[in-house]
Amino acid sequence: MKYHTPGKSTLSVSEVVFGCMSLGRDDDANAMLIHEAIDSGINCFDTANIYQDGFNEETLGKAIKEKRSKVIIATKVGNRRRPDGKGLDWDPRKEHMLTEVEESLKRLQTDYIDLYQLHGGTIDDPIDETIEAFEILKQQGKIRFYGISSIRPNVIREYVQRAAIVSVMMQYSLLDRRPEETCFSLLEENRIGILTRGSLAGGLLAGKHANPYLNYDEDQVYKMASAVQAISGLQRNASQTALQFVLARQEVTAAVVGIRTPEQLRDIIAATLAPPLTENEIAYLRSQLPVNYYELHR
Repeated sequence: MKYHTPGKSTLSVSEVVFGCMSLGRDDDANAMLIHEAIDSGINCFDTANIYQDGFNEETLGKAIKEKRSKVIIATKVGNRRRPDGKGLDWDPRKEHMLTEVEESLKRLQTDYIDLYQLHGGTIDDPIDETIEAFEILKQQGKIRFYGISSIRPNVIREYVQRAAIVSVMMQYSLLDRRPEETCFSLLEENRIGILTRGSLAGGLLAGKHANPYLNYDEDQVYKMASAVQAISGLQRNASQTALQFVLARQEVTAAVVGIRTPEQLRDIIAATLAPPLTENEIAYLRSQLPVNYYELHR
């Protein structure tokens, strides 16, 4: 397993981050899976306050309680569950963040969060207030570093210019190459780490029946999935090829991958151990479809 440092932080993050959102409701099964991941070299676990209405943080906290010094916890804030339980409201205000971090710390059974991330964001947010909240939490020792999770170039630019973020989490895959246009270069130039999600495009690059995805129609999705399969062989399968395409980008710090079963975990670990894609294989995959771009929030 390779390890990289996001931005100007002092964190050393495994190139695959365990995405906890996919975990089930069984604490014991989750603990076994998380412990196997740690033993396999994964040291970073990504969750959020709203996943499973807090249970996701709770089950992670139980699993890593005795291994806290060995792991990096990344969680998120900004969404608020409505009182009736039906849907979410966006709330990036300082008051909400300073209150919600306490609940996350309790659920995670820890007194600090390694990477606290804004779970979205719009250009109309009180951005300076949000940044102030992050800085207060750093001063209090409740978080070590902070970042954002966003696919909006205009929001990303504001935080790059105004905040001490160490990372941005964004969707990136062979079917979503939008970050390549400006976001990758902007973040690399400013020494800000990139955590990717959606490497398998919801399974479309790993054997799932082709469906339209973003601006690609079903035939285009099928063409890309077929290309991934064509260069996958005995040394790696389709999901491993799709993941390796993402990890091959020098700008990418780590890929966040949702893991629910031991089989999925072992498949992902195998991807990190398989021979990397060659330059010719990467060029072949990139040539299959016209690159897509962000159309909104530019």
